[in-house]
Amino acid sequence: MTLKNGIRSCKNLAVRSLVAFFGLGTLAAQQADDPPIRAIQNIFEPLSTPALKIHETSIPVLLICAGIFVLVTSLLIYIVVKFRQRSEADRHIEPPQVYGSSHIELAWTVIPIIITVVLILITARTIGEIQNAPIPEDAVRIRVVGHQWWWEVHYLKQDENGEWVTDFITANEIHVPVGTREEPKRTHFILESADVIHSFWVPQLAGKMDVIPNRKNELWIEPWATGTYLGNCAEYCGTQHAKMKIRVIVNEPEAFEAWAANQRQVPTTVEPQVALGHKLFMDYACANCHTVDGTIADGVFGPDLTKLMTRRTLGSGAVDNTPENLFKWVRDPQAPDMKPGCLMPDMKMLDSEVKEIVAYLETLK
Repeated sequence: MTLKNGIRSCKNLAVRSLVAFFGLGTLAAQQADDPPIRAIQNIFEPLSTPALKIHETSIPVLLICAGIFVLVTSLLIYIVVKFRQRSEADRHIEPPQVYGSSHIELAWTVIPIIITVVLILITARTIGEIQNAPIPEDAVRIRVVGHQWWWEVHYLKQDENGEWVTDFITANEIHVPVGTREEPKRTHFILESADVIHSFWVPQLAGKMDVIPNRKNELWIEPWATGTYLGNCAEYCGTQHAKMKIRVIVNEPEAFEAWAANQRQVPTTVEPQVALGHKLFMDYACANCHTVDGTIADGVFGPDLTKLMTRRTLGSGAVDNTPENLFKWVRDPQAPDMKPGCLMPDMKMLDSEVKEIVAYLETLK
């Protein structure tokens, strides 16, 4: 029985992994006004300027590497066939020995050097074009902080002194406006880490960029097609690295502005029917780790929950943001089908208390 249960668990895990990888599990949580989910992140179908530059560089690099592979493999097959042992007498015959051939030594030294130099020049030009691109005045600026194991997202604005300060905060799901290839709309990311090395990667929008403690790295995108682009932390960063997902939602400019305007609105009152859930949220440790604007909850260890119900997933893409999953998440985030190993503990609450807290959380939109 134990073996059967283990096999069943493995099958379930494999199915969940495939569904999560291809983005199929997020379809149920997608709202009607969301752009379509681009489930398979194909680096050979770039839909943003940096991704296009990387794609254009990858083609000659892959062709050169493919040519080397074909040449070496062909020579290997030729040598194996040509000089194979044909009879017992061949075991006692030493082949001609060649020592100090300047032609051979030049061939295996100069040719690889030339190939390496060509590859360096190709990649260096692309790196320079991407890293040295100026930031337009109208670019959307976002500060992203990597945590174990979620993404803190600050949308920035300029204050009266011209300094860039936080406009509003969200988590894990990043909304940006779409442009066109002729009239691009740039989004500029400032990437930081609160703990260990992470790596920010959304393949169809840009290349990988490491997120390193005590350092600010920068990345930019110019998407020209709407959609929900799936990405992931691409650097092993601990227990739940595989469930540290990214969703970049590219909206039409009007839809993006409407979303941003809603994010800026601070809740002013608590509805009477969820007053008990609000009290329980504040009484338990929830308020110590999470922030809800307009309340005394100002924790910074977990994601900002002010607009929780505008997000499509929980736990940085671990599960869909549905009432059932929200209940299970609050009840025990360490459950096997949630995010075991995450830093949110099981508070051992009664189901009745969890229901009240979930009812309150569902009003945060």
